[in-house]
Amino acid sequence: MIIFVYGGSGSGKSSFAEKCLSSFEGSRLYYIATMKVFDDEGRAKIQRHRKLREGKGFITIEQPTDMALVAEKLMGQLDKSLERASRTGKCSVLLECVTNLVANEMFTEKGPQEEACVVSKIEKGLEKLFSIADNVVVVSGNVSADGAEYSETTLSYMRALGKVNSFIASECDEAYELVAGIPLPLFGQVK
Repeated sequence: MIIFVYGGSGSGKSSFAEKCLSSFEGSRLYYIATMKVFDDEGRAKIQRHRKLREGKGFITIEQPTDMALVAEKLMGQLDKSLERASRTGKCSVLLECVTNLVANEMFTEKGPQEEACVVSKIEKGLEKLFSIADNVVVVSGNVSADGAEYSETTLSYMRALGKVNSFIASECDEAYELVAGIPLPLFGQVK
């Protein structure tokens, strides 16, 4: 089962996504955190998210890039401390969030990366993650609804995010847009 959770900043995406992930009873629950910390605001946001996750049984993997590497970790090929759920158990993953993932892949120490390469790398990594996890809840944001004018680099990021979001939507079983904390089903079952 793949669930896509989409919405604007502060819309309640994270809480809803965690609720979706927690509904997969009998699963080992992994939380893939993609946010890089650059300032106090970022640190505060990460602390708030960690507090929201406390006591929910999530195993957190902090991985700002390279979802293929996460899939390998989950399969136990790279990090023996991250034990893949046994064949009789289930592995459920929350990816929080694609908005950060695309930015992290695109804006590197070497400078902005090519849009097509970023999209391809992320899609391949997600395909691998989707193939090994029993359930995946993917969170992404809406960053292009304000109609403002941006630099070509920012527009490239926005296009890449849109392409990755479209890919996820094409792969998922259920999709929701969060508006003011209310999950609006785009398709699939209402949670």
